[in-house]
Amino acid sequence: MNAEPVAGSAQVSKLPEGYRTPSQRLADVAARSPILNVTPAEASRLLGEWLTARGESGYRLTQILPRLWQRPVRAWSEARELPAALRTALDAEWPLGALVPEVRRESQDGTVKYLWRLADGEAIESVAIPEGARRTVCISSQAGCPLACSFCATGTMGLKRNLAAWEIAGQVRELLLAAEPAKPTNVVFMGMGEPLLNWPAVATALTVLNHPEGLGIGARHITVSTVGILPSLALLAKRTEQFRLALSLHAPTSATRLALMPIEKRYRLPDVLAALKAFRRRVTFEYVLIEGVNDRDEDLAALAKIAKGAGAMVNLLPLHPGGAPGLVPTPRPRIASFAAALRRRGVEAVARKSRGLDIAAACGQLRILRDEAGGEVPAEAHGDVDEPAGVRELTHRPGA
Repeated sequence: MNAEPVAGSAQVSKLPEGYRTPSQRLADVAARSPILNVTPAEASRLLGEWLTARGESGYRLTQILPRLWQRPVRAWSEARELPAALRTALDAEWPLGALVPEVRRESQDGTVKYLWRLADGEAIESVAIPEGARRTVCISSQAGCPLACSFCATGTMGLKRNLAAWEIAGQVRELLLAAEPAKPTNVVFMGMGEPLLNWPAVATALTVLNHPEGLGIGARHITVSTVGILPSLALLAKRTEQFRLALSLHAPTSATRLALMPIEKRYRLPDVLAALKAFRRRVTFEYVLIEGVNDRDEDLAALAKIAKGAGAMVNLLPLHPGGAPGLVPTPRPRIASFAAALRRRGVEAVARKSRGLDIAAACGQLRILRDEAGGEVPAEAHGDVDEPAGVRELTHRPGA
């Protein structure tokens, strides 16, 4: 993660006037929308106490709370069911933060990528993937990412800062505020950043996404993807809600994983696999196939062994442009045969087609490029390469 200057160091003396560290900027952003940055239960308590102190009728709280997440407004002035004086006071005391939709790009396959400008000038991306009645949104938890996985474009950015809870859940809120609102049926933490390196904000955002007085999305329709940050992984396992977990595995041995993912130095694969035993729900292994690196017969055998041991399903993903040069995608026929071989070994496996490839919205492609041209890579046909019957209702991977 990006280091912050230490007071009294030579690094500080060279900083421009008015410089704010990433942590300070995060605190500033969180303060911009204090009522969206807490759980619905805490928001109810805070607003209830505030209304009582003002001498307002108790029913005002039932009018105000739905305007946070269920029927959101951009500013309290839009909540016309409230008296003008109360709206003015709410705007002053409890401002509602907003993400600025700077770019919206739609793929030939219907996938939509959003670039959101944040209050401090940083930017993030999220992706909406329609598929029949299912509407999945892939959201970011950090601006950038510190992990530098070799196959991922986001990692080349480095970490700019963590997102506040309201900025994370706000990516879904903004879709409800659109000209043609469409509430997602599924949410996946598979956008920019490593969610479990921003656990306090992600924990709050999970509650907001799931709570009946928040966005009301079922826990089994919310998936957290992680490389395996052990302290936060243990905290996620203790949650009583049935959130789904996807492990960014990408290699079946520590040696190969270390070559692709520097985080392996700190959180070793055997320890991560052991930590999965604390989860009561089925885990998915995410596995980007790279020719000659992790798609060999010995990789297949090792992957089958650990997947069976964990009772995990395997999502096989094609390598997409944007990561380190020199990595070669596994050919499609090999991806299909790799999936079939896993199934013959008793592992449920799915080989995915890419979604949003022509707008750089596919898995591993989210990266803020202000001069991004796009449109140079054709979209692939809608759907999956090779999906056994019944798997579709178990999991869906955006960008794959």
